[in-house]
Amino acid sequence: MEPFILTVMYFAVAIIIVLFGLYIFELLTKKYKDWDEVLKGNNAVALSISGKIIGICIILAFSIYHSSALTDTLIWGIFGVVLQMVAYLLFELLTRKFSVEEQLHKGNMAVGIITFAVSVGLAFVIGASIT
Repeated sequence: MEPFILTVMYFAVAIIIVLFGLYIFELLTKKYKDWDEVLKGNNAVALSISGKIIGICIILAFSIYHSSALTDTLIWGIFGVVLQMVAYLLFELLTRKFSVEEQLHKGNMAVGIITFAVSVGLAFVIGASIT
């Protein structure tokens, strides 16, 4: 297939997967709406969202590196979103002294940085496992 057409197709799949992932993550946050917080200038939430976007894109990139089929990238992208969601829920569960969601809502940048790191760090682990 023509490289330019394939690039546009991968680009379109990436946009769809990222939007799907952001929609799923928006459903996870019950105390606030992600984009409302961004509009209010909540940097902690913006950082958390950024980590999710970058994390999903890292997984997609590894998928593209290791596969020539567009459908593989789509499947890995969806699987990556699910694993990123699991990571977020585990992070919330394992931080017993505070609620990650509540702290992000309050604008706690320290928690925003950690959620960013969890999303990006685990994306590299997930991506590296793609063969």
